[in-house]
Amino acid sequence: MSASNANRRIHWDSLAVFPFVLFAVMFLFLPTLSLLGAAFTDREGNFTFENIADLFTDQIMAAYWISIRVSGASAILGALIGLAITLAIIRGKLPAGFRSAVMTFSGVASNFAGVPLAFAFIASIGRIGLVTIILRDVFGFDLYRAGFSLFSFWGLTLTYLYFQIPLMMLTIAPAIDGLKKEWNEAAQTLGASPWQFWRYVGLPILWPSFLGTLSLLFANAFGAIATAWALTGSNLNIVTVLLYNQIRGDALQNPGLGAALAVGMILITSFANVIYLVVAARAERWMK
Repeated sequence: MSASNANRRIHWDSLAVFPFVLFAVMFLFLPTLSLLGAAFTDREGNFTFENIADLFTDQIMAAYWISIRVSGASAILGALIGLAITLAIIRGKLPAGFRSAVMTFSGVASNFAGVPLAFAFIASIGRIGLVTIILRDVFGFDLYRAGFSLFSFWGLTLTYLYFQIPLMMLTIAPAIDGLKKEWNEAAQTLGASPWQFWRYVGLPILWPSFLGTLSLLFANAFGAIATAWALTGSNLNIVTVLLYNQIRGDALQNPGLGAALAVGMILITSFANVIYLVVAARAERWMK
């Protein structure tokens, strides 16, 4: 290839990437810079550290802690359940078309969130939900008298699992596909049991991908707001609801503090995403 053809190819490749770069600048970098500026600005437009200092008050620290707990619980449970289901679908002896149907549903369910998801759970396991009534009238088990509440920590975590498990399945499936059958056959030839294969070969290879996906699930749950707001309102003081109240609320409106809350969330989710990118790169090297 001549130098002119190579330069022309690089030129057209750059043009193809330009829409993505423009999109990232307009909807990621510029809003982030705007938040950073607003976080250090008071109501009169003057520079201040007060908004950052207010992040360390008891109420806001408690909101961050609850959000971290909900995100961590839904990420861990979603990762473990999603891994088990995906292993059963890909490595198990299920019908060939079953995987295609489940993965198609996972692609839809992983993006089903917000008010529709909250309403679906209220209609199913709310106080007068269909599942709640069936359990009470048919099986004699009162879900809410047993201590469960959909509008609590575990209720929100359970709701998040609806999109966390499918996301885990979609993300971990390529890594499980990368486990070559020859490795299992070689282990069996050497006398290893299925448990020994997974203990010493399968799980160590999947571990980087699992850890990276766990970070992705955490970031996915940490930034969710519509589902939590529609489900619990202000009953559960998570940071996304607190942020909404500070920016849009009538009584608690403080855009500067809201921007500081958003900056704190960006730092936490960025840390989780960096872990995912680093571990995913390591997992890719393992699979090669």
